[in-house]
Amino acid sequence: MVVLVTGANGQLGQALQSIASKFLDIKFVFCDSTTLDITNKENIDLIFEKYAPDFCINAAAYTAVDKAESEPEKAYLINVEGVKNLAEVCKNSHTKLLHISTDFVFDGTKNTPYAEEDFPNPTGVYGITKLKGEQVIQEILEEHFIIRTSWVYSEYGHNFMKTMLRLANEKGSLTVVNDQIGTPTHAVDLAEVLLKIISTNNQQPTTNNYGTYHFSNEGQCSWYDFAKKIFELNHVTIDLKPIPTASFPTPAKRPSYSVLDKTKIKTTFGLTINPWEESLKNIAKPKK
Repeated sequence: MVVLVTGANGQLGQALQSIASKFLDIKFVFCDSTTLDITNKENIDLIFEKYAPDFCINAAAYTAVDKAESEPEKAYLINVEGVKNLAEVCKNSHTKLLHISTDFVFDGTKNTPYAEEDFPNPTGVYGITKLKGEQVIQEILEEHFIIRTSWVYSEYGHNFMKTMLRLANEKGSLTVVNDQIGTPTHAVDLAEVLLKIISTNNQQPTTNNYGTYHFSNEGQCSWYDFAKKIFELNHVTIDLKPIPTASFPTPAKRPSYSVLDKTKIKTTFGLTINPWEESLKNIAKPKK
């Protein structure tokens, strides 16, 4: 079985590479943006012709939430046009697509976890382009899994955990917002779930489990709570103060509540999901 991964140098791509050796029945093809540019359909065609993947994990995306407000065309090109190209090539190649989406497709006005069927209402360019990417896949390709996730962190790439630890080395005090509630997701936990979906689908090809799913670690917290736990587990002493979102304005509006309901993915694929604190505790010191 051949699994092609786009965005191989990103957080999720590197997380997948870190566990790939455990999956002996899978031949992985890891492509970064120089090898496979999803905005170039001819490029995708050539790669798919060469490797004939059974599954494609699309971990390529424009994820700079604030920057997207001033670069909407670039965000749209990657998150919508690029995804459309990929979906069309997957359809022509009979490749099953696993696409990563986000809690930012919701506006955050609920106070109970968001289920897959809840009405999406993104408030910024990033969320809007990610939702349109989902819709493009749904229109083009039946054999797809859209996985919405939230607050992804890991030893790899750029993320909140690594930023907090870097800032703690540079500053004696930090302020972090405490009125945005969500759930951190360890990228390796997400990577393992994607490969569980692939192995389940491969073993039971007649079972139609395609569609949209939510995945994060279990539990919920504020960004302040998350930062506090990061420092605690890494034995970092710092003056950490909670502040409201109003005191930390950003170009893009964040959902104030974006906890995801994971009932569907747990039931469908028989998952037991780690609490976010447990996954954070299990993580190694971040790699450079």
